Amino acid sequence: MTKAKEYCLSRHVTKLLLEEPFFAAISRVVPKLADRSIPTAGVRIKEDGNYEMSYNPEWFSTLTSDQTLDVLKHELYHIIFEHLTTRKPVYPTGSKMPRKQWHDITNVAMDLSINTHLNNLPLLPSGSPACKPGAGAFESYPANKSMELYLKMLLSQVDEAAVSTSGLIDDHSEPSPESEKLAKEKMKTVITQAFEDCESHHFGSLSKQVKDEVRKSMSSDIDWRKMLRYFVKTSQSANKASSIKRINKRYPYIHSGRKISRTVNIAVSIDQSYSVDDDMLSSFFAELNNLAEIADFTVVPFDHEVAEDQVYVWRKGERKKYKRVLSGGTCFNAPTDYVNKRGFDGHIILTDLAAPKPKASKCQRMWITNKRCASMPFFTTNERIVVIT
Repeated sequence: MTKAKEYCLSRHVTKLLLEEPFFAAISRVVPKLADRSIPTAGVRIKEDGNYEMSYNPEWFSTLTSDQTLDVLKHELYHIIFEHLTTRKPVYPTGSKMPRKQWHDITNVAMDLSINTHLNNLPLLPSGSPACKPGAGAFESYPANKSMELYLKMLLSQVDEAAVSTSGLIDDHSEPSPESEKLAKEKMKTVITQAFEDCESHHFGSLSKQVKDEVRKSMSSDIDWRKMLRYFVKTSQSANKASSIKRINKRYPYIHSGRKISRTVNIAVSIDQSYSVDDDMLSSFFAELNNLAEIADFTVVPFDHEVAEDQVYVWRKGERKKYKRVLSGGTCFNAPTDYVNKRGFDGHIILTDLAAPKPKASKCQRMWITNKRCASMPFFTTNERIVVIT
């Protein structure tokens, strides 16, 4: 009892901060409270829309350092995988299954999808191992699958035998719809920033599969109109010039002032290869009409090469109908070379992503596609992919 009373989780959290930068960024905004009324640990959404983790210090005091890190990551995975918000399974209308049974089965599916990525999970207070694909009661379950697939497999067994829930690490409360929505928006910002920060450094133990899943979630949830505006804003270059009309605030009438004008120098490459049909091309032009409400930009039509005689500047406020000028194969190196040689500050590519990964861009680059194409790209990239609806 003395050991549990004096138990300090902070040193394990510090280790997480040092070794796992992506998990660390999520952990910083999740308070952790000792609670002996629960057997292990749990994460929940409070009424103010913030997440909170509870843990039993007596159980945690029995764990090794590696086991503690895995339990912490387990709880954070529930947040990263949006198990309490976007992907929370909904009780089926008209179902005869008791709600408690449904709740337990969905929690098992969540744990299976998480624990497949963890290797140092401890035994639970009951002596049961944690739910994990390929082990114990779930020996026949494949590894590295989604929560949705595991739930489907579990439900198929309900009529045959009781689903074992003894390996659950945690349980989760049911937040109000308002709290759930607020938590989703708050955490989306945190996860997006953490992901972008880690892309330029390292993700720790986060697997490629999880990174792809998080990236896909970021792409599908993002407000792409806001993203376009943000991209335009961050692609502005500043032109500074001396001006005798503007008084220098620091040295009035001694040094001339500085007049700053900001210009947008963005290239928008439009994929006109044969794999991009007219409906998709038309939807691309519809989005460019929205972009033209806020900035000028240079339109670069391409397939396996750039149609340089068809390049033009789309002026702010203009509206245009789509026009096809090419229909060959696809090569993303062609527009990348064109933009790299001309000193643009930003590059947007509207495409079906149906070509090999291109060479590096000298300016920030963003991809725009539809939901179907985003789900099966020909290549992976750390650059932003925005999905239009």
